[in-house]
Amino acid sequence: MKIAVFSSQSFDKRFLTLANQNYGYDLTFFEVELNPKTVALAKGFTVVVCFVTDQLNADVLHSLSEQGVKFIDLRSAGFNHVDMPAARQYGFTVARVPAYSPYAVAEFAVGLILSLNRKIHRAYERVREHNFALEGLMGFDLHGKTVGIIGTGKIGEVFCRIMHGFGVKLLGYDPVKNPNCQKIGLRYVSLDELYSQSDIISLHCPLTKETHHLINAAALEKMKTGVMLINTGRGGLTDAKALIAALKSGKLGALGIDVYEEEEGLFFHDLSSEIIQDDTFVRLQTFPNVLITGHQAFFTLEALTHIAETTLKNIQDFERGNLKETLLL
Repeated sequence: MKIAVFSSQSFDKRFLTLANQNYGYDLTFFEVELNPKTVALAKGFTVVVCFVTDQLNADVLHSLSEQGVKFIDLRSAGFNHVDMPAARQYGFTVARVPAYSPYAVAEFAVGLILSLNRKIHRAYERVREHNFALEGLMGFDLHGKTVGIIGTGKIGEVFCRIMHGFGVKLLGYDPVKNPNCQKIGLRYVSLDELYSQSDIISLHCPLTKETHHLINAAALEKMKTGVMLINTGRGGLTDAKALIAALKSGKLGALGIDVYEEEEGLFFHDLSSEIIQDDTFVRLQTFPNVLITGHQAFFTLEALTHIAETTLKNIQDFERGNLKETLLL
Protein backbone atom coordinates (compact mmCIF):
# COMPACT_ATOMS: atom_id res chain seq x y z
CA MET A 1 0.00 0.00 0.00
CA LYS A 2 1.39 3.38 -1.03
CA ILE A 3 1.28 5.99 1.72
CA ALA A 4 2.02 9.72 1.45
CA VAL A 5 3.18 11.44 4.64
CA PHE A 6 2.71 15.21 4.54
CA SER A 7 4.25 17.92 6.75
CA SER A 8 6.99 15.45 7.61
CA GLN A 9 9.80 16.65 9.83
CA SER A 10 13.03 14.72 10.46
CA PHE A 11 11.56 13.22 13.62
CA ASP A 12 8.47 12.02 11.72
CA LYS A 13 10.68 10.19 9.25
CA ARG A 14 12.74 8.68 12.06
CA PHE A 15 9.89 7.35 14.17
CA LEU A 16 7.60 6.27 11.31
CA THR A 17 10.46 4.48 9.54
CA LEU A 18 11.36 2.68 12.75
CA ALA A 19 7.75 1.65 13.41
CA ASN A 20 7.35 0.60 9.77
CA GLN A 21 9.85 -2.20 10.27
CA ASN A 22 6.92 -4.17 11.65
CA TYR A 23 4.59 -3.32 8.75
CA GLY A 24 6.61 -2.91 5.57
CA TYR A 25 4.49 -0.19 3.99
CA ASP A 26 5.68 1.96 1.08
CA LEU A 27 6.10 5.35 2.79
CA THR A 28 6.83 8.53 0.84
CA PHE A 29 7.63 11.61 2.91
CA PHE A 30 6.74 15.13 1.79
CA GLU A 31 8.06 18.04 3.84
CA VAL A 32 5.42 20.36 2.40
CA GLU A 33 2.03 20.79 4.01
CA LEU A 34 -1.00 19.31 2.32
CA ASN A 35 -3.06 22.17 0.88
CA PRO A 36 -4.72 23.13 -2.42
CA LYS A 37 -1.33 23.88 -3.99
CA THR A 38 0.30 20.58 -3.01
CA VAL A 39 -2.63 18.14 -3.16
CA ALA A 40 -1.51 16.90 -6.59
CA LEU A 41 1.38 15.16 -4.84
CA ALA A 42 -1.12 12.68 -3.39
CA LYS A 43 -1.92 11.20 -6.81
CA GLY A 44 -1.28 7.47 -6.86
CA PHE A 45 -1.45 7.04 -3.09
CA THR A 46 -4.16 5.13 -1.24
CA VAL A 47 -3.45 6.74 2.13
CA VAL A 48 -2.41 10.21 3.19
CA VAL A 49 -0.91 10.69 6.65
CA CYS A 50 -1.51 14.23 7.86
CA PHE A 51 -0.64 16.56 10.72
CA VAL A 52 -2.47 19.48 12.32
CA THR A 53 -0.79 21.91 9.92
CA ASP A 54 -2.31 20.24 6.85
CA GLN A 55 -5.42 21.72 5.24
CA LEU A 56 -8.14 19.16 4.78
CA ASN A 57 -10.93 21.44 3.61
CA ALA A 58 -13.64 20.55 1.11
CA ASP A 59 -11.55 21.49 -1.94
CA VAL A 60 -8.57 19.41 -0.84
CA LEU A 61 -10.79 16.46 0.08
CA HIS A 62 -12.49 16.63 -3.31
CA SER A 63 -9.11 16.53 -5.04
CA LEU A 64 -7.93 13.63 -2.88
CA SER A 65 -11.07 11.70 -3.75
CA GLU A 66 -10.58 12.27 -7.47
CA GLN A 67 -6.98 11.07 -7.16
CA GLY A 68 -7.99 7.78 -5.58
CA VAL A 69 -7.12 8.37 -1.93
CA LYS A 70 -9.31 6.25 0.33
CA PHE A 71 -7.98 6.75 3.85
CA ILE A 72 -6.94 9.86 5.79
CA ASP A 73 -4.74 8.97 8.75
CA LEU A 74 -4.13 11.80 11.22
CA ARG A 75 -1.01 11.57 13.33
CA SER A 76 -2.62 13.82 15.94
CA ALA A 77 -5.41 13.72 18.47
CA GLY A 78 -7.14 16.84 17.16
CA PHE A 79 -9.14 16.78 13.93
CA ASN A 80 -10.54 20.31 13.78
CA HIS A 81 -8.48 20.87 10.61
CA VAL A 82 -10.61 18.30 8.77
CA ASP A 83 -13.91 19.24 7.13
CA MET A 84 -15.73 16.21 8.49
CA PRO A 85 -19.00 16.70 6.56
CA ALA A 86 -16.99 16.87 3.32
CA ALA A 87 -15.01 13.78 4.35
CA ARG A 88 -18.30 11.92 4.79
CA GLN A 89 -19.57 13.22 1.48
CA TYR A 90 -16.54 11.88 -0.38
CA GLY A 91 -16.59 8.56 1.46
CA PHE A 92 -13.29 8.85 3.30
CA THR A 93 -12.35 6.80 6.29
CA VAL A 94 -10.62 9.09 8.78
CA ALA A 95 -8.67 7.96 11.83
CA ARG A 96 -6.47 9.67 14.40
CA VAL A 97 -4.24 9.03 17.41
CA PRO A 98 -6.69 9.77 20.23
CA ALA A 99 -4.30 9.38 23.18
CA TYR A 100 -0.64 9.34 22.25
CA SER A 101 0.62 10.57 25.63
CA PRO A 102 -1.52 12.60 28.01
CA TYR A 103 1.52 12.88 30.26
CA ALA A 104 3.54 14.78 27.64
CA VAL A 105 1.03 17.60 27.28
CA ALA A 106 -0.05 17.74 30.92
CA GLU A 107 3.52 17.87 32.19
CA PHE A 108 4.36 20.60 29.70
CA ALA A 109 1.41 22.69 30.90
CA VAL A 110 2.73 22.42 34.45
CA GLY A 111 6.15 23.45 33.17
CA LEU A 112 4.68 26.61 31.67
CA ILE A 113 3.02 27.42 35.00
CA LEU A 114 6.23 26.98 36.97
CA SER A 115 8.32 28.97 34.52
CA LEU A 116 5.85 31.85 34.31
CA ASN A 117 5.29 31.97 38.06
CA ARG A 118 8.95 31.84 39.11
CA LYS A 119 10.21 33.71 36.01
CA ILE A 120 12.60 30.86 35.21
CA HIS A 121 12.85 31.76 31.52
CA ARG A 122 13.74 35.36 32.38
CA ALA A 123 16.21 34.31 35.07
CA TYR A 124 17.96 32.05 32.59
CA GLU A 125 18.57 34.96 30.22
CA ARG A 126 19.77 37.19 33.07
CA VAL A 127 22.30 34.70 34.36
CA ARG A 128 23.70 34.20 30.86
CA GLU A 129 24.52 37.93 30.98
CA HIS A 130 25.98 37.61 34.51
CA ASN A 131 23.04 39.47 36.00
CA PHE A 132 22.18 37.77 39.28
CA ALA A 133 19.77 40.39 40.62
CA LEU A 134 16.46 39.04 41.93
CA GLU A 135 14.40 42.17 41.35
CA GLY A 136 11.37 41.40 39.21
CA LEU A 137 11.61 37.62 39.64
CA MET A 138 9.26 37.13 42.59
CA GLY A 139 6.59 34.48 42.23
CA PHE A 140 4.03 32.92 44.56
CA ASP A 141 3.46 29.58 46.28
CA LEU A 142 1.21 27.31 44.25
CA HIS A 143 0.13 25.66 47.49
CA GLY A 144 -3.30 26.90 48.47
CA LYS A 145 -4.10 28.53 45.14
CA THR A 146 -7.16 27.68 43.03
CA VAL A 147 -6.58 26.04 39.65
CA GLY A 148 -9.38 25.84 37.08
CA ILE A 149 -9.23 23.06 34.50
CA ILE A 150 -11.39 23.38 31.39
CA GLY A 151 -11.59 19.94 29.84
CA THR A 152 -11.02 16.93 32.09
CA GLY A 153 -10.42 14.16 29.58
CA LYS A 154 -7.23 12.11 29.60
CA ILE A 155 -4.85 15.10 29.46
CA GLY A 156 -6.94 17.14 31.87
CA GLU A 157 -7.02 14.23 34.31
CA VAL A 158 -3.23 13.87 34.31
CA PHE A 159 -2.86 17.63 34.75
CA CYS A 160 -5.35 17.43 37.62
CA ARG A 161 -3.33 14.71 39.35
CA ILE A 162 -0.07 16.63 39.02
CA MET A 163 -1.54 19.87 40.33
CA HIS A 164 -3.15 18.02 43.24
CA GLY A 165 0.37 17.24 44.39
CA PHE A 166 1.06 20.96 44.80
CA GLY A 167 -1.76 21.25 47.31
CA VAL A 168 -4.02 23.44 45.20
CA LYS A 169 -7.81 23.71 45.16
CA LEU A 170 -9.13 22.17 41.95
CA LEU A 171 -12.11 23.40 39.97
CA GLY A 172 -13.23 21.83 36.73
CA TYR A 173 -15.56 22.39 33.81
CA ASP A 174 -16.52 19.69 31.33
CA PRO A 175 -19.90 18.58 29.94
CA VAL A 176 -18.82 15.04 30.87
CA LYS A 177 -17.64 14.67 34.46
CA ASN A 178 -14.55 12.54 35.11
CA PRO A 179 -14.99 10.52 38.34
CA ASN A 180 -11.23 10.03 38.61
CA CYS A 181 -10.79 13.79 38.92
CA GLN A 182 -13.59 14.01 41.45
CA LYS A 183 -11.96 11.31 43.59
CA ILE A 184 -8.87 13.45 44.09
CA GLY A 185 -10.86 16.52 45.03
CA LEU A 186 -11.77 18.36 41.84
CA ARG A 187 -15.13 20.10 42.07
CA TYR A 188 -17.11 20.69 38.89
CA VAL A 189 -18.54 24.19 38.60
CA SER A 190 -19.99 26.50 35.95
CA LEU A 191 -17.63 28.36 33.65
CA ASP A 192 -18.53 31.64 35.35
CA GLU A 193 -17.58 30.29 38.77
CA LEU A 194 -14.37 28.79 37.43
CA TYR A 195 -13.45 32.11 35.85
CA SER A 196 -14.16 34.15 38.97
CA GLN A 197 -12.49 31.82 41.49
CA SER A 198 -9.37 30.55 39.72
CA ASP A 199 -5.86 31.94 40.17
CA ILE A 200 -4.67 29.75 37.28
CA ILE A 201 -6.75 28.45 34.37
CA SER A 202 -5.51 25.69 32.06
CA LEU A 203 -7.25 24.70 28.82
CA HIS A 204 -7.45 21.01 27.92
CA CYS A 205 -10.65 20.87 25.85
CA PRO A 206 -10.97 20.12 22.12
CA LEU A 207 -11.55 22.88 19.59
CA THR A 208 -15.14 22.75 18.35
CA LYS A 209 -17.70 25.29 17.17
CA GLU A 210 -18.80 25.60 20.80
CA THR A 211 -15.31 26.15 22.20
CA HIS A 212 -13.95 28.44 19.47
CA HIS A 213 -12.79 31.64 21.23
CA LEU A 214 -14.08 30.25 24.51
CA ILE A 215 -11.65 32.65 26.16
CA ASN A 216 -12.80 35.99 24.78
CA ALA A 217 -13.16 39.51 26.13
CA ALA A 218 -16.32 38.62 28.07
CA ALA A 219 -14.75 35.56 29.66
CA LEU A 220 -11.59 37.44 30.60
CA GLU A 221 -13.63 40.18 32.24
CA LYS A 222 -15.11 37.57 34.61
CA MET A 223 -11.68 36.39 35.77
CA LYS A 224 -9.64 37.51 38.73
CA THR A 225 -7.30 40.40 38.09
CA GLY A 226 -3.84 38.90 37.63
CA VAL A 227 -5.06 35.43 36.61
CA MET A 228 -2.62 33.11 34.84
CA LEU A 229 -3.90 31.44 31.66
CA ILE A 230 -2.32 28.35 30.09
CA ASN A 231 -3.23 26.94 26.67
CA THR A 232 -1.66 23.71 25.43
CA GLY A 233 -4.83 22.66 23.59
CA ARG A 234 -5.66 24.52 20.40
CA GLY A 235 -4.97 28.14 19.49
CA GLY A 236 -8.56 28.76 18.45
CA LEU A 237 -9.74 28.29 22.03
CA THR A 238 -8.63 31.85 22.72
CA ASP A 239 -9.17 35.22 21.05
CA ALA A 240 -5.62 36.54 20.70
CA LYS A 241 -6.68 40.18 20.42
CA ALA A 242 -8.73 39.86 23.60
CA LEU A 243 -5.68 38.35 25.32
CA ILE A 244 -3.58 41.35 24.30
CA ALA A 245 -6.16 43.77 25.67
CA ALA A 246 -6.29 41.85 28.95
CA LEU A 247 -2.50 41.82 29.21
CA LYS A 248 -2.35 45.57 28.62
CA SER A 249 -4.98 46.26 31.30
CA GLY A 250 -3.41 43.91 33.84
CA LYS A 251 -6.48 41.67 34.02
CA LEU A 252 -4.33 38.86 32.65
CA GLY A 253 -1.28 38.53 34.89
CA ALA A 254 0.53 35.82 32.92
CA LEU A 255 -0.03 33.87 29.71
CA GLY A 256 1.56 30.61 28.64
CA ILE A 257 0.69 29.28 25.18
CA ASP A 258 2.05 26.38 23.17
CA VAL A 259 -0.53 26.90 20.43
CA TYR A 260 -1.69 29.84 18.36
CA GLU A 261 -4.76 30.20 16.17
CA GLU A 262 -2.80 31.36 13.13
CA GLU A 263 0.19 29.08 13.67
CA GLU A 264 -0.02 27.57 10.20
CA GLY A 265 3.10 28.58 8.29
CA LEU A 266 4.63 29.84 11.52
CA PHE A 267 5.19 26.96 13.92
CA PHE A 268 7.36 23.98 12.93
CA HIS A 269 9.52 26.21 10.71
CA ASP A 270 12.82 28.03 11.22
CA LEU A 271 11.95 31.67 10.55
CA SER A 272 14.88 33.12 12.47
CA SER A 273 16.11 35.00 9.42
CA GLU A 274 12.72 36.34 8.42
CA ILE A 275 10.38 39.11 9.53
CA ILE A 276 7.23 37.72 11.11
CA GLN A 277 4.27 39.23 9.30
CA ASP A 278 1.65 38.37 11.94
CA ASP A 279 1.35 41.59 13.95
CA THR A 280 -0.83 40.00 16.63
CA PHE A 281 1.70 37.26 17.31
CA VAL A 282 4.57 39.74 17.39
CA ARG A 283 2.63 41.90 19.85
CA LEU A 284 2.18 38.91 22.15
CA GLN A 285 5.93 38.36 22.08
CA THR A 286 6.57 41.84 23.50
CA PHE A 287 5.01 41.17 26.91
CA PRO A 288 7.40 40.12 29.69
CA ASN A 289 4.69 38.02 31.33
CA VAL A 290 3.98 35.95 28.22
CA LEU A 291 5.72 32.66 27.46
CA ILE A 292 5.21 31.22 23.98
CA THR A 293 6.47 27.86 22.73
CA GLY A 294 6.03 26.44 19.24
CA HIS A 295 3.54 23.57 19.67
CA GLN A 296 6.03 21.29 21.39
CA ALA A 297 3.95 19.99 24.31
CA PHE A 298 3.49 16.64 22.54
CA PHE A 299 7.18 16.34 21.72
CA THR A 300 8.49 13.48 23.86
CA LEU A 301 10.14 10.19 22.97
CA GLU A 302 7.20 8.23 24.32
CA ALA A 303 4.60 10.31 22.52
CA LEU A 304 6.34 10.18 19.13
CA THR A 305 6.84 6.43 19.45
CA HIS A 306 3.15 5.92 20.21
CA ILE A 307 2.04 8.30 17.45
CA ALA A 308 4.08 6.41 14.86
CA GLU A 309 2.93 2.99 16.04
CA THR A 310 -0.75 3.97 16.22
CA THR A 311 -0.63 5.73 12.84
CA LEU A 312 0.62 2.59 11.11
CA LYS A 313 -1.68 0.32 13.12
CA ASN A 314 -4.61 2.45 11.92
CA ILE A 315 -3.52 1.80 8.34
CA GLN A 316 -3.29 -1.92 9.00
CA ASP A 317 -6.76 -1.92 10.59
CA PHE A 318 -8.14 0.01 7.60
CA GLU A 319 -6.52 -2.47 5.22
CA ARG A 320 -8.05 -5.40 7.10
CA GLY A 321 -11.41 -3.70 7.70
CA ASN A 322 -10.94 -3.73 11.47
CA LEU A 323 -11.14 -0.04 12.36
CA LYS A 324 -13.14 0.47 15.52
CA GLU A 325 -12.51 3.10 18.19
CA THR A 326 -10.10 5.04 15.97
CA LEU A 327 -12.81 5.59 13.36
CA LEU A 328 -14.12 9.14 13.28
CA LEU A 329 -16.88 8.79 10.68
